[in-house]
Amino acid sequence: MKKNKLLRMDNISIVVESLDNAISFFEEIGLSLEGRATIEGEWSGRVTGLASQRVEIAMMVTPDGHSRIELSRFLQPSIQSDHRNAPVNACGYLRVMFTVEDIDEMVSRLEKHGAKLVGEVVQYENAYRLCYIRGVEGILIGLAEQLVHT
Repeated sequence: MKKNKLLRMDNISIVVESLDNAISFFEEIGLSLEGRATIEGEWSGRVTGLASQRVEIAMMVTPDGHSRIELSRFLQPSIQSDHRNAPVNACGYLRVMFTVEDIDEMVSRLEKHGAKLVGEVVQYENAYRLCYIRGVEGILIGLAEQLVHT
């Protein structure tokens, strides 16, 4: 029997309260809005187990076109729990990490959108400068600046 193989990772999903604010924040990081739609109907509820759901989504894509974030705003049913302010050692979704050219410049731009450093910008050996920030709606984002380019 042939073993099924992974082809790619399509996207990760982040549930937000304000789609417009989240789109603006991820555009500031450098992602582009690929599309926006409302998902509803019997088929969608069968996928998620939420029965009669109605969700507005926005698909954000990285500059290389390979990675996507699906931002979701639930219109029905209402949001049941909130994990956005969980500490970085909580189980479950932790963060999305982006590699940027200039971490200091990116942090400065994101702070204008309300982002706050979780700790500080640190250097890992001679390879990376790294930090975690809490962005729009408390979403945890990692930033990495590669110091040695191969």
